[in-house]
Amino acid sequence: MLKAHSIPFPSSFSSSSSSSYSSSSSKCFLQQQGCFVPSQSQLLVKKRQNIFMKSSGHGSNPFRCCSKGFSSSFSVQPLSSKPYNRNPIHVTSEYGHPSKSKPEELNQLSKLFRAFYLFSRPHTIIGTVIGIISVSLLPVETVSDLSPAFFVGLLKALVPSVLMNIYVVGLNQIFDVEIDKVNKPELPLASGNFSMETGRQIVFMALLMSFGMGIMFKSPPLFCALFISCLLGTAYSIEIPLLRWKRFPVLAASCILIVRAIVVQLAFYAHIQKYVLGRSIVYTKSVLFGVAFMCFFSTVIALFKDIPDVDGDKEFGIQSFTVKLGQKKVFWLCVNMLLMAYGAATVIGASSSSMPSRIVTVFGHCALALVLRVRAQSVDLSSKAAISSFYMFIWKLFYAEYFLIPLVR
Repeated sequence: MLKAHSIPFPSSFSSSSSSSYSSSSSKCFLQQQGCFVPSQSQLLVKKRQNIFMKSSGHGSNPFRCCSKGFSSSFSVQPLSSKPYNRNPIHVTSEYGHPSKSKPEELNQLSKLFRAFYLFSRPHTIIGTVIGIISVSLLPVETVSDLSPAFFVGLLKALVPSVLMNIYVVGLNQIFDVEIDKVNKPELPLASGNFSMETGRQIVFMALLMSFGMGIMFKSPPLFCALFISCLLGTAYSIEIPLLRWKRFPVLAASCILIVRAIVVQLAFYAHIQKYVLGRSIVYTKSVLFGVAFMCFFSTVIALFKDIPDVDGDKEFGIQSFTVKLGQKKVFWLCVNMLLMAYGAATVIGASSSSMPSRIVTVFGHCALALVLRVRAQSVDLSSKAAISSFYMFIWKLFYAEYFLIPLVR
């Protein structure tokens, strides 16, 4: 290992009288000692040159050249095989600002995911997924029917249906953005977290992929379900003459009822029965019960969803049943309709041929009816938050019913 040396220079060698000989001999001597020496081009800057050297310590000989607008310093260092630590590199953008750190990027991604989550209206997607799975189990007769082909067929039904669901709820937000600023300011279009262009792109891509899969999977019942959902979802929201059916209470309720109660039950049952399991289509007691019960339930959802939105609907001229009749009347109308549906379901469940099914369906519907009644009596109708919470509770009852429908045999 070479050591750094102090290099004495005669005092007669001043900076003003340094000759080429002295500089070259010094350079050679330094190189022989294994030291790093800057090149001549580094020392000569523009017209002014000041080269000075002073011996100090253990061979620490700084070279410094100065000129207008430029400064650099060099230390005479021994050649060494030891690694040295580099300074961390700070990446900057082309405009000189520091680039975003990983936590900032993750935070931005989290915000985008949260905005998309709200945009997709997850309670409706959960209802769609649970409903399709429940209906798809109705044709199953034995455990052997739960084959890989069954689950592939189920997945073929779920994915395009969820995409169509996103199209329908997204389209509604695009045309209701001003109303949502009053009723649902947390939604991404109303809050500004998504631009209108972003909303349109998501809706278009969801529609395109949904129909593409519907065509590719070659199941007529599946494609019909997607087409009818698209048609009624568009008619419900889009603002052109003769459409925007959400302005008319009966038409608005009919759109939701047809899709949730009829299309989901019949179309997806036929998809699994014929195009997955390969059997002839025969609608059973369970399917017919599901259609009848969900007609009540879908009507309740269609009516109740407007109760928390009464302020915005009044302001923008949407003549919902809540605007016409008032919140209290529509609230108790919905509760009583559900209680009637649970009563009918209890009777039908009691007629099941299987004792376990009979017990579960009877006690299950009685329990749901009791919970509904108790919860309804505690709702403060003057509080929008309380009404919205109860509306989400109704969706949970909707999910629970799909666990009971396959047991009605």
